[in-house]
Amino acid sequence: MKFRPCIDLHNGQVKQIVGSTLKDTTTTTSNSTEKDDTAATTTKENFVTDKPASEYAKLYQRDDLVGGHVIKLGPGNDDAALSALGAYPNGLQIGGGINIDNAQQWLNAGASHVIVTSYVFKDGKIDYNRLQDLVNTVGKERLVLDLSCRRRNSNKNEPT
Repeated sequence: MKFRPCIDLHNGQVKQIVGSTLKDTTTTTSNSTEKDDTAATTTKENFVTDKPASEYAKLYQRDDLVGGHVIKLGPGNDDAALSALGAYPNGLQIGGGINIDNAQQWLNAGASHVIVTSYVFKDGKIDYNRLQDLVNTVGKERLVLDLSCRRRNSNKNEPT
């Protein structure tokens, strides 16, 4: 059995969030993008710590745990993610908001791989042009395609 460590980041803190309780409550108007404060009340947390992400990364490195990842759950997590990658260079993958514009920067910051999900999907299908652009930018060896599904009312499994 292999243990794959994970550092989930939400609002700059290491957390474990109950699946599907984190909602994107961003609303866009013609003038601005606003974050709805109800996200804090609808998100359920199993675990929250004041310890920095870098401390967990150092533990994973010390224990020679490989194949782990840092997931940025929404905005405000870049500094914590960078601290974890810096503490365990090339030892952790990074996901959350990865796209063609920032994938190489995350690799340069110490990520072993970049994990992409929503960026390569459009209307529930893989956008092969975007996927190929990412492959051309970072190489297929350093790209992880995450396929997450959830059941909808229609009982169909669709990418989310």
